[in-house]
Amino acid sequence: MTADTTLKKVGFASLIMMPAVFASRIIGVFREMAIAGIGGVHARVDAYQIAFVIPEILNHIVASGFLSITFIPIFTHYLVRGQTEDGYRIFSIIMNTFGLFLLGLILVSMVYTPLIVGFLAPGISDTATFELAVKMTRIIIPAQFFFFTGGLFMAVQFANERFFIPALAPLIYNLFIILGGVVLGPHMGMEGFAWGVLAGAFLGNFALQILGAKKEGARYFFLLSLTHPDLVTYIKLTLPLMLGLTMTFSVEILLKYFGSFLDPGSIAAMNYAVRIMFVLVGLFGQAVGTASYPYMAKLAKEKDLLPLNQLLNRTLKFIFLVIPISVLFMVLSYEIVVLLFQRGRFDTTATILTSGVLPFFMAGAFAFSAQNIVSRGFYALKNTLFPVVFTTCCVILSLPVIWMGMHHFGAKGLALGLSIATALQCLGLYECWNRKSGNTDKKQVYLFLVKMILLSLVFGLLLNLSADGLRLFIDQTRFIGSAVIATVIGIEFCILFILSGPLFKIQEITDFKTRLVRKFQR
Repeated sequence: MTADTTLKKVGFASLIMMPAVFASRIIGVFREMAIAGIGGVHARVDAYQIAFVIPEILNHIVASGFLSITFIPIFTHYLVRGQTEDGYRIFSIIMNTFGLFLLGLILVSMVYTPLIVGFLAPGISDTATFELAVKMTRIIIPAQFFFFTGGLFMAVQFANERFFIPALAPLIYNLFIILGGVVLGPHMGMEGFAWGVLAGAFLGNFALQILGAKKEGARYFFLLSLTHPDLVTYIKLTLPLMLGLTMTFSVEILLKYFGSFLDPGSIAAMNYAVRIMFVLVGLFGQAVGTASYPYMAKLAKEKDLLPLNQLLNRTLKFIFLVIPISVLFMVLSYEIVVLLFQRGRFDTTATILTSGVLPFFMAGAFAFSAQNIVSRGFYALKNTLFPVVFTTCCVILSLPVIWMGMHHFGAKGLALGLSIATALQCLGLYECWNRKSGNTDKKQVYLFLVKMILLSLVFGLLLNLSADGLRLFIDQTRFIGSAVIATVIGIEFCILFILSGPLFKIQEITDFKTRLVRKFQR
């Protein structure tokens, strides 16, 4: 497979994934809108967010989020050699072994939920908030079994270059969270959303993925073989990911740990802001990373690092297009929060708090997106130890910076500290990759990053001047006013963005525009 052919396939797969991931993120925003309307930035929303801490840790311990990374290279090895049945035997062994391990962890965590929640959110002093967090945690914990087993079924589909059904999982998951809140919320409050989490995980991430894997001929065997060579290989690949800390995972934990020491509602406000940021991260980082990794794994299998570096470099340059879009979100932070959340229990005070935090998370959007790509280069070479050790050290070293930011500047400082830590981690890991792989074109990637930052600063200045001018005549605190300002500034941004491609000879912008046009024409 040539580099050009691979890049075209990645582009096609990305175009399949991007609308699905974008739709997932949009429905995720609708989920947050439902939560905001029912809970606002009240302490009970803090309790709901804290309820995800133990489930996220369980998810991390069995590396559910890394199944495509650790399992695909092993499974692909069998597919390439035509040994499909042997591939499904190791698939079954991994599912049974780690599935039983996860069920044990779920049982233990259900029993000791109050103790663990108290350790992970030590700043919560209100008894009612704490008890509600414990109750919702116990509802959500079992969903992790469905995420793990469903993740393996998704990995089977990815290995066969099938992306559509796995892309539906987050859509269904978020839809049922919304339904849980809307239908049960009036009677159960935030607990209704927790039941929606459990239902969505079962239907979208588990039941539907079984059907998708069956379409690819998946077979299940009730096998346990702790000495199987490929299980040992899988454990060696997965163990560092289980024990290590990534910044994406750490953000979810640290936001709630440090946020528990801030005023009630701070965790809720930061969560609303970070979900907006993750719309862009999902559109660029998750979609492109998911689509590109199977091809990275195949290139790595061929032991040819030149096309792998070409793929990684071009993908990163595409990812950096998120920087000017992030600046647009910074300029329109108040209007975006008004349009998305200001209704029901989410009042003007909540809007001011959330919109004040949003720009500091948006500053790290490019790094959250890019780290998904850089780490996958190592994973494709079956090297999970180094990136995890490196990122874990980065997380630990960043803790004083995050604490100082939180201590001196509250939620804004916490958000900025997380963004800075993620950016430094991402750039440091990329430089390590360059040294390991002999990537001679890294200079072009760095120059493109600088170009995007400088271009975005110009965009930000022009857009902010225009927005401030409009705010003199239009009431941004109302939905209609915010919609008008956001529309005008959005159109101005699109014009600037499109013109900057040919004007500054930025081929990635021109290609991005062309692909979008072709996609809409289809």
